[in-house]
Amino acid sequence: MRKLKNNELNRISVAEFKTTSKTPLIVVLDNIRSLNNIGSVFRTSDAFLIEKIYLCGITATPPNKDIHRTALGATESVAWEYVEDTLTLIKKLKEEKIKVLAIEQAENSTKLDTFHPIKGETYAIVMGNEVKGVQQEVVDASDLCIEIPQLGTKHSLNISVTTGVVLWDLFQKMQ
Repeated sequence: MRKLKNNELNRISVAEFKTTSKTPLIVVLDNIRSLNNIGSVFRTSDAFLIEKIYLCGITATPPNKDIHRTALGATESVAWEYVEDTLTLIKKLKEEKIKVLAIEQAENSTKLDTFHPIKGETYAIVMGNEVKGVQQEVVDASDLCIEIPQLGTKHSLNISVTTGVVLWDLFQKMQ
């Protein structure tokens, strides 16, 4: 078995990405501190043809060299927008009939492996701050709370890892 070279991967260009049909998923970053996590979310969102990323609160925005270092150009392909208040955005998305999923450990949460997206629906996943998680008022305003089942001793996964797990799971279920 031989590793493929980058020029053998047949990746689409940024221009082609912008016109390609997208996966009906939106990522909302709620007060993310780490520039590397933000860049990683852009890169993962590019991989799964995500519609858009919303950067909220203290979440930094491109252009930024530290975001770019992990995004590797995905800030150019994936649509994004800065919105100061996450709760205001959540209300707007719900008015647009987008289902809002807070990714958080909460009472009566739905486990990711048992959640099945409805065909034709668009979903926004809300990823929370590295220390405090998704704001409680945002959890309250969400349609559903999704939790990744975990069995080890730690209480959480890194936000970039969580985003990758959730996007992959939803992406493959939507195919």
